[in-house]
Amino acid sequence: MTNLITPHGGKLKNLYLSAEDTLNEKLKAKEYKSWDLTHRQICDVELLLCGGFSPLEGFLAEKDYHSVLTSNRLSNNILWTMPITLDVSEEFANSIKANEHIALRDEEGVLVATMQVSDIWTPDKATEAKLVFGADDKKHPAVAYLHDTAGTVYLGGKLKGIEPPSHYDYNELRNTPQELRDQFSKSGWKRIVAFQTRNPMHRAHQELTFRAAQQAEANLLIHPVVGMTKPGDIDHYSRVRCYQHILDQYPSQTTKLSLLPLAMRMAGPREAVWHAIIRKNYGCTHFIVGRDHAGPGKNSQDEDFYGPYDAQDLVKKFEDELGIEMVPFQMMVFVEDKAEYHPITDIKEGEKTLNISGTEFRRRLQEGLDIPEWFSYPKVVAELRKTHPPKHQQGFTIFFTGLSGSGKSTIANALLVKFLEQGKRRVTLLDGDLVRKNLSSELGFSKEHRNLNIERIGYVASEITKNGGIAICAPIAPYAATRRKVREMIKPVGGFLEIHIATSLETCEQRDRKGLYAKAREGIIKEFTGISDPYETPENPELVIKTEECSPDEAAQRIILKLEKLGFIR
Repeated sequence: MTNLITPHGGKLKNLYLSAEDTLNEKLKAKEYKSWDLTHRQICDVELLLCGGFSPLEGFLAEKDYHSVLTSNRLSNNILWTMPITLDVSEEFANSIKANEHIALRDEEGVLVATMQVSDIWTPDKATEAKLVFGADDKKHPAVAYLHDTAGTVYLGGKLKGIEPPSHYDYNELRNTPQELRDQFSKSGWKRIVAFQTRNPMHRAHQELTFRAAQQAEANLLIHPVVGMTKPGDIDHYSRVRCYQHILDQYPSQTTKLSLLPLAMRMAGPREAVWHAIIRKNYGCTHFIVGRDHAGPGKNSQDEDFYGPYDAQDLVKKFEDELGIEMVPFQMMVFVEDKAEYHPITDIKEGEKTLNISGTEFRRRLQEGLDIPEWFSYPKVVAELRKTHPPKHQQGFTIFFTGLSGSGKSTIANALLVKFLEQGKRRVTLLDGDLVRKNLSSELGFSKEHRNLNIERIGYVASEITKNGGIAICAPIAPYAATRRKVREMIKPVGGFLEIHIATSLETCEQRDRKGLYAKAREGIIKEFTGISDPYETPENPELVIKTEECSPDEAAQRIILKLEKLGFIR
């Protein structure tokens, strides 16, 4: 392993082994227990190994984890704001012990790194959520991930890099910190302004970044995140094509595009400082921090998780220690009479300004409405229209949930017939019983297996939706966390409507043709939803249907009308 000196006095950590040591470590790793990394963990490992997370040399030990939570510092007092830990299942954690080595493999089983486990502990996730994200509120995507997706046990320990995770897209734009530093040096770039983004760039962003670089007398690095962003964000393939188009709008040889394989946490102020540390590692001298930087939106009380300038304030507080200068985001608006963009702080009384919010832009994109050239470049809009057609051209999923015997399958079949009658697009019914027979026959009815069954349904539905079809799903799906996971799986690729068939338990028991409820009450059937296992009522479904009050045909018609109102069918 080599340590490369950085301009700010620390050390850029390169955790990859030499060729000879790599061969020896691969041989040893055959005897190690293996952990298959999740997508987020692969992002973390890649940035740990290449030095993007310097000064870290691996996943945080327990004392560093607690120190970061309470003080934004490692236990040695070095500034670091985000807990980077390896979360694993309790079963895997119980199979290893401290000081043991484990093999870390990607989704295809390729050995990426090895790790000497220094610490094994079970975190207090509610406390972590409050300290890092400001609230233990599952409306925050990272809090939902923390509770519903992340493993229950954390491992800490130093890494040894075997080989970088494989990427088959935009390899010419994927630079390590040292590669970017070398390119800056070769090009004579001394002052570099970094722009963090997880969204497409439009004219206002171009004006903002161009002015920021001008004012700092610096070159510009457009450094978008292509790891994990907020659920529902535009895919990085579409975004990168947009960034490539927008490069033409900058003066020649002043601007560079490079991709960052970061898994964002949307942690607002803490994340802004983290982003600044990462950009410093990549050789930047300035960093643009926007209004509500890395904010996830609204909380359960419909209020912003963070104040609009909290991120700027925290970065400013640590600016000298970071060794990177913050450039505050100035909101840009289009001045109609001047046909130019100007900072909102420079607008004079009486001047008419134009602006389109992100929400309004997405609405226009979804409905195929005009997007004016003063807002975005035609080539950028054209790229986004390719992968984000109007709603009525998108696929969508109808996801029924309700007790056994509530009428889900009956309404789903009625709806299927109506879509087939229209004949406008392909439609597939994923009924709970049929999926159990053909896709999940080996699964039992434990909570774990029921969740896995629903996730399989969600995966199939997402593929149908992504390819422009209609997926009708009719499982019981009793758990809110699993339903949310399915929603997050499907929303990025098309429409998703959760429909609660809110038939009462009494009615379901009266309709029970198979005698399942009677067997459950006698204790013959264990973990039966509504009797010995809870059904978590959906809080915000797109539609609630009580079958005591309408026929299957009427219910199907209500769903058709809802789809028309939302714009998914015409």
